[in-house]
Order: sequence, then C-alpha cells, then structure tokens
Amino acid sequence: MAHQAWDTLSSPSDQAHDWRWQLRHAITTVEQLGRFVSLSREEHDAADHAQRQGLPLLLTPYMASLMDPGRADCPIRRQLVPSILEARVVEGDRKDPLGEDDHLVAPHLIRRYPDRALLLVTKGCAVHCRFCTRTRVVRQGRGAIPLRQLDPALSWLRSHPEVREVILSGGDPLLLSDRRIGRLLEAVRSVPHIEIVRIGTRVPGVLPMRVDEGLVDALRPWQPIWIMVHFNHPRELTSEARSALSKLVDGGFPVMCQTVLLRGINDDPAVLEELFRGLVRERVRPYYLLHADVVEGTGHLRTALSRSVEIHAALQGRLSGIALPKLVVDTPGGRGKVVVGPEVIVSRGAGRTTLRTFRGEEAEVVDPPGGKTGDGLVPGPTRA
Repeated sequence: MAHQAWDTLSSPSDQAHDWRWQLRHAITTVEQLGRFVSLSREEHDAADHAQRQGLPLLLTPYMASLMDPGRADCPIRRQLVPSILEARVVEGDRKDPLGEDDHLVAPHLIRRYPDRALLLVTKGCAVHCRFCTRTRVVRQGRGAIPLRQLDPALSWLRSHPEVREVILSGGDPLLLSDRRIGRLLEAVRSVPHIEIVRIGTRVPGVLPMRVDEGLVDALRPWQPIWIMVHFNHPRELTSEARSALSKLVDGGFPVMCQTVLLRGINDDPAVLEELFRGLVRERVRPYYLLHADVVEGTGHLRTALSRSVEIHAALQGRLSGIALPKLVVDTPGGRGKVVVGPEVIVSRGAGRTTLRTFRGEEAEVVDPPGGKTGDGLVPGPTRA
C-alpha cells in the first residue's frame, strides 16, 4: 500500500494542492480509504453503520495522507474513521448536547449568551469528525444555506442591539466560495451594532490549501474578524497547515484555537504541550481546551472530567500563559461554558486566603483593609 504523510511527500501533484480537487475527491467509502490505510473488519462494519444511521465517513485525501496506515490507534484515524462504538449510547449522551435547537431565535440563528449569537451558514464540512457537536446538522447535507434563507436571522439581529458579536459557523464557513463569503460578511456587517465577527473553522487544519490569497482578500474588507481554528494533535500542524495559519495572521486576522480533549487521541500532557507550543510558534493563541461535548455515541472518545482537570493541571507551569488555554465545559442543555480546573483555594479566613501553586506549594494572600467593600480606603491624590 502506497502511503506517505503529506510533509514527507517529495512533490504532491499540483491537483492535490487545489482545495476544490480535494473536495471533489473526498473519501466517502472504505474502499477509497483502503488505498491509504489497512482497515479492520470492524472498521468496515462501523463505516457501513455510519452510512446508514449515523454520520457518514467523509475526509479529504490530504487528511488520509496524515494517517498511519498500519495503526488503528493513529490519532488522525481515530478522529475521522467511524468506530463500531458509535452505536453505543451511554448515560448523559444527547443528540443536541448544547441545546441549540432550544435556543433558536430565528432560522439558523442560535443565541445562548446576552451579547452574541451564532449563525449557521452551511451544513457542509471538509471532514466528518466523529465527535462532532452538530452531527444532527452536518449529516443532513453539504450545501451552503442560501443568503435569502438567512434574512430572518439578519432581521432578528437588527432588532436586538444588545447583540454585539456574531459567530459564523456550520458546517464550515470557509468552504464557501470567496464571493459568497464576501456577500455573507457584507450582510452581517449591514447590522450597525455588530462590532465583532468570529468565524469558526477547521479548514486550516484539514483543508489548508483553501486558505489562499483570494480568501484573505475576501475577508479583509470586513474587519474586525477573529478566526477560531480547531487543531487537536501536533500531527495536524504540517507545513501546509502552518502556511495557512501564516496567511491568516499576516492578513491581519487574530487567530485563536479551540482543541477538544479526546480519549486515546490527545489526553496526554506531553502531546498537548507539543501542540500548544507549535500553535504559538505560528502566532496562534490556544484559547479553549474543551472537555468533549456529550454527543450521542461518543462516550468512547470522552475523558472523565476529573482526568481533564488532571491533564490541564499538569500543563500549568510547563506552558506560559499565552500557550495555556482555558479548560472549559460547554454545559449540556445550552447553559453556557464553564471554566474548570484544579482546586487552588486551600482555605479562606478573615481577610486571608491560602492558595496552592502549580508546584503544590501553599501561599497566603492577605486582603487590604476594606478591600471587599471599598470602605476604609484612603483616596489617592487626584490628577488635574
């Protein structure tokens, strides 16, 4: 079986460097995937089950080239190849883990926080991640949502000035054509009180050739735009992916990364340290380390929350603040994100708090007089 990781290929064909070619030649069957990796009988059965009842197999040839052909525990493979364990539903699993359907305020528009809303602009992705939070959405098709169908969402936004930020999601918004992206951003920017646009995407990691000068030029007029990328393993930081990230940063866009903590894939402090250091070298800020959502059929990929906290604690002190993301649980039912971590408060007393450092040492913090209420503070000199 011929196989080489993308970074070791001496000269990938010009066609393979074209993102449209990658999508046209997307791998959707085990027969196609079998040209890249040796599949077990169980993986064949799992792919058949996913095709009939779950999230069908879908990945780019580029991502297939990053898989270890002989290892079923390859971290890329485990993210993208169906498992027979997806048929098992465990306690706590939900079809809509974040309660998004209950928080729809207009077609394709989800609002879970007072000042921001999430606009679903496409159902299509370049790959089908086996832990996808929106399995129920992306399994329905790969097409973009026509702009006219987004009119009710835009009308709702215009009537709610308290919403200052819109997150474009899907599916993956960066699979849209440059022209459609420009028209979409123009429509969102026509809402006068929208200050910030965020774009959630996995494209720089799974289809990096999509990030070209045409895309950057389509995005640039509608700044400020924050790009929220998604990398889970250092193997995804290929030369192509690093080039895509550089184009975005050099184009003037702040880029931040959300990483999902996945059992048997990246639930190892050394693996995450390598990933986060690699991202920072590319001027990408690790933003969230997400405890995996309770998506139906993904119990085999989720860590225990105590293990997530333990892993994050192990990274404290090993990584600088710019490289250490917040550990976050997006609570079931759409109640919002909660930052979690190890217990650092050992005890509290009258005006005194004892903290535990990342070294396990205890340190006491003493409150100033009146620090809790402001009473008793001596005013400083005023300035003219």
